[in-house]
Amino acid sequence: MKEKNGQVSRAALRRQREKEKRYTTILDVAEKLFAQNGYHQTSLEHIADAAEISVGTVYFYFKNKEDLLITLIQKVGFQLRKTLGDAFLSQDGTLEGIVSAGLSFFKEFCLKYPERLSIFFREAGGQGPAVEEERKRLYGKVIKDLEGALARVAAETKTHYRSPLSAELMAVSILGIYERVAGYYMLWHDRAGDINAAADDVTAFTVGGIKNLMISRKG
Repeated sequence: MKEKNGQVSRAALRRQREKEKRYTTILDVAEKLFAQNGYHQTSLEHIADAAEISVGTVYFYFKNKEDLLITLIQKVGFQLRKTLGDAFLSQDGTLEGIVSAGLSFFKEFCLKYPERLSIFFREAGGQGPAVEEERKRLYGKVIKDLEGALARVAAETKTHYRSPLSAELMAVSILGIYERVAGYYMLWHDRAGDINAAADDVTAFTVGGIKNLMISRKG
């Protein structure tokens, strides 16, 4: 409802804020329960109880549990891409940016948001065609981001890569290494205390691989 001057009424603004708060609460609760108990072991009833709302309210915002998981994947995927991108750009597109992105992934994303790590790299896997398609789409975007970063590094350092596939291959490999190392220490063995040391070694390893595929333009 609008007031006479055409502005949205305070009551309407309050209702909108309440709707946004419920939406955020549902996502936060689902993220926590999916990560702690597993996607299949968590029902919409569990989410509704933990959020202190009715199941009908959950259905008002999401078609089903799969729709809720897809929304979470999109949210986490956006944050992951922003974390990597901001860290890379902070170093002006140099190899130090690749290092910075890797350290940010492990020391910021993984350590600060273990539930989101679990959602993106564990719970989203093998959950049906729609979920898998969204997961594949976001993986593709992260790989393209990394490929673009590697292309910028080559331009900044006046080098080129050994083959036309080098940048794409390295991007796929970097994401795969990040996923496996994070999964091993954070999800499989509860060794989060080793992530800082692992992050330093992983970034050194990936940068060494990148340098090995670089060829000076003068050569």
